[in-house]
Amino acid sequence: MESNTVFAPFPAGAFESSRNVAARDAADLIVDALAALGVDYVFGVPGGAIEPLYNALARSGRRGGPQAIVARNEQGAAYMADGYARETGKLGVCIATSGPGATNLITGVACAYDNNVPLLVLTGQPPIKNFGKGALQESSCTGINTMAMFRPCTRYNSLVSHAEQLPVKLFNALMQAQRSPSGPSHLSIPVDILRAPLSSDVETPDFAGLLRRAPALVDLPAVRQLARLLFSARQPVWLIGDGCGEAAGDLMQLVQRTDGSFITTPDGKGFVNPRHPRFRGVFGFGGHAGAAELLSSEPDLVIALGTGFGEFNSGGWSTALLNSRLVHVDDSDENLMRSPMARLHVRGHIKSVCEQLIALLASPQEAALLPFLHPQVGRQAYEAMVDRPDALHGDSAPVKPQRLLAALGERCPPQTRFVADAGNSAAWAVHYLAPHDQRSGRMPGNAYLPAGQERRVRHSSWLRVTMDFAPMGWAIGSAVGIAMANRRCPVVCLTGDGSYLMNGQEITVAAELGLPVLYVVLNDGALGMVKHGQRLAGAEPIGFQLPKVDFAAMAEAMGIPGVVVRSTQDLDALDFTALLSRRGPTLLDVRIDGEEVPPMNLRMKTLGTAR
Repeated sequence: MESNTVFAPFPAGAFESSRNVAARDAADLIVDALAALGVDYVFGVPGGAIEPLYNALARSGRRGGPQAIVARNEQGAAYMADGYARETGKLGVCIATSGPGATNLITGVACAYDNNVPLLVLTGQPPIKNFGKGALQESSCTGINTMAMFRPCTRYNSLVSHAEQLPVKLFNALMQAQRSPSGPSHLSIPVDILRAPLSSDVETPDFAGLLRRAPALVDLPAVRQLARLLFSARQPVWLIGDGCGEAAGDLMQLVQRTDGSFITTPDGKGFVNPRHPRFRGVFGFGGHAGAAELLSSEPDLVIALGTGFGEFNSGGWSTALLNSRLVHVDDSDENLMRSPMARLHVRGHIKSVCEQLIALLASPQEAALLPFLHPQVGRQAYEAMVDRPDALHGDSAPVKPQRLLAALGERCPPQTRFVADAGNSAAWAVHYLAPHDQRSGRMPGNAYLPAGQERRVRHSSWLRVTMDFAPMGWAIGSAVGIAMANRRCPVVCLTGDGSYLMNGQEITVAAELGLPVLYVVLNDGALGMVKHGQRLAGAEPIGFQLPKVDFAAMAEAMGIPGVVVRSTQDLDALDFTALLSRRGPTLLDVRIDGEEVPPMNLRMKTLGTAR
């Protein structure tokens, strides 16, 4: 089966001469290529070895092209590029100087690699003539070899040793980043190559034309086989993963036409309305008992779409999911290889597969539309699904995390994007967060999608969590990238005090740019998942304590409004609409009840420490 994206060799005439272009250097070529692909922002930290690229970005910004966004740490720049890519469906771009600038990027790049987020990663090098001489921050094969470090976490990784190589290597990097499976591509470029004038006879690819995606291809015989299975199935179960964003509406039609129900992976929850009458919960990390019980009831058919069945997304590789009743639909061979036990594999672009199924399952008499779902009914149904519905209500000090998540879901504007950091923040959000929209009703295809979700791309959703590679602090930078990508939608970043102490300085980028981001710090004076993991495992209580920090005062010292929330009365007094309407970030230092145990049993099970 061919890839759903076709990349042809360079056709005749695809290269246009630069003879008629004013004198430019190699860095200008890179920025022009990004402009051709519709990239708006480049996230990074300046330095001597990458200076020519910043010069090119300055020129570009003056004429309305890609602009430089300066992060406070290169790791934060990678997280910002990640958030930008997920929100827009475009390429995320992060840049850094040589040596420590490059190594600081690696964690963010590895996160994007393991979560299939397309990035272009550009790092500098000292002049190539100085390789092997002990040049400052040299990171070639004769120094601290960052090329070798990036190799395991990139789809393409190359050193540009001659200016003439740049057009083709840049094209290859862009192609590899965006083809399935997508992920980061890395180019390391010596500073003398970046500032090299473009020769009059150097031809540059038509990047936008050559990288334009061809019509999506699907394995039609496999789709027809799946349709036959669906015709004979009784109430099939649909599992929606993080690759299903643009197909969410189609999937809701399929759920209804097959009289099925649906569950999601933790990172797929943000593509659906969790108050939909056919939703049975999240399966996997932070998930719901109802979803696990549904799979354990041995439905005759489970259709999983857009997931690679990592630990958190598969319930620790649960045999209730991974068995011969499974049909796996994906456009990535890497993902399909992780389900060898499945009854059927369907290779192809997920939205195209869904559209084909809708056509094949159409009947002369369409199924009756689902009735309008009253918001109160949806809320009651979701509360019945969670582990501790009693904790969603009531007054207490400190604030119970469940109560905090309920308030955010009920009172934030309907178009809000939520991004939850690794650890307890993600567990609480996956399990308890359910945005409430007074205006929600039946959307096209009966999707019951929250208002404000009209623009959908592969990674865009109301809830972002990172599963397979989950670095602390990811959400803090990612929130900036999301807000830069889509200024119509406010962003709420849920993070812990441990994560904020690692990467909290990136809030100043949101302040500098006037971004409406609400940073909600779950402050319990501990590395919460470590603390509860040790308790649940009967391990030694060590290393989880954190100092008591007034994060609101820290924010105020940076010129950012900060509020300490000590009780539910403080929480109820907040005007979330006003907080998310201001130009600039706000920080809530929420003193949560650290004795509340997050839904993390799956993590304990796969670590082999559950009791």
